[in-house]
Amino acid sequence: MKRWLAAAVLGLSIAGVAHAAIDTYEFANDAERERFRELTKELRCPKCQNQDIADSNAPIAADLRKEIFRMLGEGKDNQQIIDFMVDRYGDFVRYKPALTGKTALLWFGPAGLLLGGVVIIAVIVRRRRVERSDSPSTLSAEERQRLDQLLDKDRE
Repeated sequence: MKRWLAAAVLGLSIAGVAHAAIDTYEFANDAERERFRELTKELRCPKCQNQDIADSNAPIAADLRKEIFRMLGEGKDNQQIIDFMVDRYGDFVRYKPALTGKTALLWFGPAGLLLGGVVIIAVIVRRRRVERSDSPSTLSAEERQRLDQLLDKDRE
């Protein structure tokens, strides 16, 4: 009885997998298929945030793939499709956002932080060197004489 139940559950689960939704699009030519592939790799899934829409299984990614396919069918070029997606979802939808005033921090922020860290370390090192050179490391003649007297008293 348990075997029959396990076989039935396994059969139903396999049937569910077999009916999983798979995107199939008919392209006019290979160039259009390649454009579709490039666009879906260039755009980020708004839900997953760490996957492009080509690799994401989220429903919104499937909708975006359908939208890209529709726009390709209408004859829109890549820039028009990207502009549409950016207008709808913001600059976040692009893996490599354009260099604008709003995205300058994304492009130059890490380099600025690194440069700032290097400058701070250089300032700290320089101050410590100046402090060491300002502190008297050598004794004056009077101090040497006094030290010798103290050491002589300790030896006796």
